[in-house]
Amino acid sequence: MAKAKRGIYAAAVSPFTKDYRVDHSKLIDYCRYLLNDGGCDGVAPVGTTGEGSSISISDRLSLPKLLSDGGIPTDRVIIGTGHPSTQDATRISKAALEYGYVNQLVLPPFYYKSVSDDGLYDYFSFMIESIKSENLRIYLYHFPQVSQVPISVDLVVRLKNKFGQIIAGLKDSSGDFLQSAAFASATGGIENDFDIYPSSEAFYFKGIEAGCAGIISGSTNIFAGLVQAAINAPGGPESKEFKNVIEARNFIGAFNLMAAMKAAEAKRSGDESWERLAPPLRELKKEDKQRLFSGLSKIFA
Repeated sequence: MAKAKRGIYAAAVSPFTKDYRVDHSKLIDYCRYLLNDGGCDGVAPVGTTGEGSSISISDRLSLPKLLSDGGIPTDRVIIGTGHPSTQDATRISKAALEYGYVNQLVLPPFYYKSVSDDGLYDYFSFMIESIKSENLRIYLYHFPQVSQVPISVDLVVRLKNKFGQIIAGLKDSSGDFLQSAAFASATGGIENDFDIYPSSEAFYFKGIEAGCAGIISGSTNIFAGLVQAAINAPGGPESKEFKNVIEARNFIGAFNLMAAMKAAEAKRSGDESWERLAPPLRELKKEDKQRLFSGLSKIFA
């Protein structure tokens, strides 16, 4: 039950059946692919890119056992367990803990807006104190554009000071590197065993310099190999390999990321069902898919 390995994580997309249930078998196979040929150091399933908020609680409760049965290493998974209901977040977290998936990405409760840091502190502290496990490792999830509930630097420090190693890190999906750097500065980053993950490959080298632990990104569903090539290339951030990463990230930003990642996986696997998104999200239009595939063929040429 080790803390999650640092490095390049894919916020894994989720395959759905026709009635919008998670196709667990297909998701397990996909996680295996990402951790091997996909070039990822780890996977972060049922997060935003994985449409976690559209997935039923019963599916989320059953996933950890299936990950375990499928041999997905516990130290290479940061699983999404957040939910607007503190009780349900606790249930989902306990199910993951039961099968050794101690590293958990937790959104703040995202229905009510303009809530106080004290209210968010109550949410996380209730969850931790209800679970009663020293093995738990929470990665706070800062995604203000979507959740509309930001996690402040002060709140992160307060939680870390109270709960120690249980508050293991943070995913910063703000898209603002200065925000990631502020979290690292306030907590000490990896030197203080606090693992911050910006959400863009473009921030990898700046993040490592600032004390971040790696990247958790939706686009590393397809670009992880490019990032690994840049990490291993002479010149690092000045290399042509990293310039390719920047161009790839800029290109994919013109599409709905979840739909684009699913279209790419459908093409790679030859399985059109991968394109299915849970309502209210919809798959890419035909012309957008053509533009996506044309651009990707140039990136990977």
